[in-house]
Amino acid sequence: MAALAHAVAGLAGTGDFIGLIGELGSGKTAFAREFIRARGDPREEVASPTFNLVLVYAFPGVTIWHFDLYRLRVPEETVELGLEDALAEGISLVEWPDRFGYFMPEERLDIEFHHSPNGGARTAALTGYGTWAARLEDLARGLAQA
Repeated sequence: MAALAHAVAGLAGTGDFIGLIGELGSGKTAFAREFIRARGDPREEVASPTFNLVLVYAFPGVTIWHFDLYRLRVPEETVELGLEDALAEGISLVEWPDRFGYFMPEERLDIEFHHSPNGGARTAALTGYGTWAARLEDLARGLAQA
C-alpha cells in the first residue's frame, strides 16, 4: 500500500481528484495517510476525516485536501465542503467519492481497494480518466521496473 501511495503521489499535482473506493477497512485511509506523508512530512499525523468530513494539509509547494464523505447521503451536501477550492488549490483525496454524484469531476483517478479473500494483502485497481490514463501507463512502467 505504501509503495502504491508513494508512486501515485509522485504523479499527482494541483487540480487532481483521486477517488478512494472500497468497503470499510479496505485501505482507503491507509493509502491517504501514506500519500500525504509522501508529499509532505513522513512524520505527519494523518487522521481520518470521518467526523470533520475534510482535513487540509498544507506543505511547501502543495496543499492536500482529504475528504471522507461516508456520512453524506445526497450530492447537494457536498457543495459547502470546498471541492472547487480544493481542485483549484491542491490535490483532493476523496473517500467515498460516489457521494459527489453528478459533481464528480470527469478528470480523475479512481482507486478501488479490495480485501483479499484469504485475509492476506489488500489489492487495488486503478482507473484513470482524462490525463490520468496516460499517467497510469507511466506508473505501470515504473512499478514494473521496481
